[in-house]
Amino acid sequence: MRCGEWEQAWRISDRQLPVRANRSCVDWPRHLQYVWTGAPLAGKRVLVRCYHGLGDTIQFIRYAPLLKAIASEVIVWAQPGLIPLLSTATGIDKLIALHDGTPQANYDVDVEIMELPHIFRTTLATVPAHVPYLRAEPMSLPPSAGRQPAIGLVWKAGDWAEQRSIPFPLLAPFAELTDIALFILQPGATAAGWNGQFGTYLGEFDLYDYARAVRAMDLLISIDSMPAHMAGAMGVPVWTLLHAEADWRWMENRDDSPWYPSMRLFRQRQAGDWETVIEDVMSASAAFASTRRS
Repeated sequence: MRCGEWEQAWRISDRQLPVRANRSCVDWPRHLQYVWTGAPLAGKRVLVRCYHGLGDTIQFIRYAPLLKAIASEVIVWAQPGLIPLLSTATGIDKLIALHDGTPQANYDVDVEIMELPHIFRTTLATVPAHVPYLRAEPMSLPPSAGRQPAIGLVWKAGDWAEQRSIPFPLLAPFAELTDIALFILQPGATAAGWNGQFGTYLGEFDLYDYARAVRAMDLLISIDSMPAHMAGAMGVPVWTLLHAEADWRWMENRDDSPWYPSMRLFRQRQAGDWETVIEDVMSASAAFASTRRS
């Protein structure tokens, strides 16, 4: 998958489907469970289970229109906080809130949302990459932002993926940026290290209002986390900062993403070397601000 040889990956995955049909995984952690066993979806009521992270749901909900084109009904069982944003997607007949019990829905076949690329045998040439596929009205920014380009900043991922996070002191060069309006979009910014010395903190929001804040940005700069997916899904320009061993979806040796046309990738050259990444971003930010002024 990292090399872009997705067709070969699907052939390997196909060989696992008969094993899945005869082996239960319900006692596994939910985000590790497989669901689809190869059952056909055409003409069926399909339940899409969103068992992974918020960013994963945002990334792969793009498949809902493709699924609706073959299924009789598409039911999405998703994280409750995402439902207002997901309601702007096409191809979904019913949205229900994910919980630890049994879904309150009648369905014929179910899949986990991250299994949809396998089901549709996605290749680099067939990624459904039309954006925006999620929508939110942009939030009104403080008058102090003026007409300067609005840049949002996110630097910390969840504790389960600490290698994705950038220590806040390394972000000090952002204080030197001029001719931009810098906004702190890091959830829990103070706990994540923000010291108030640069950037405007817009506050804490539910996920839909957070999407409105992202939508108001001219550019989002984010580590590999949910906000990057949210920006990409809404067509907001986004620079995603990746650690050396990045997830398969970002592949290797690319500074663009087939998933998100508005995304640019900045990668560590060596594990743990965020300083060089920040230097690259600083140079690009100055050029971005200059282009916007002109």
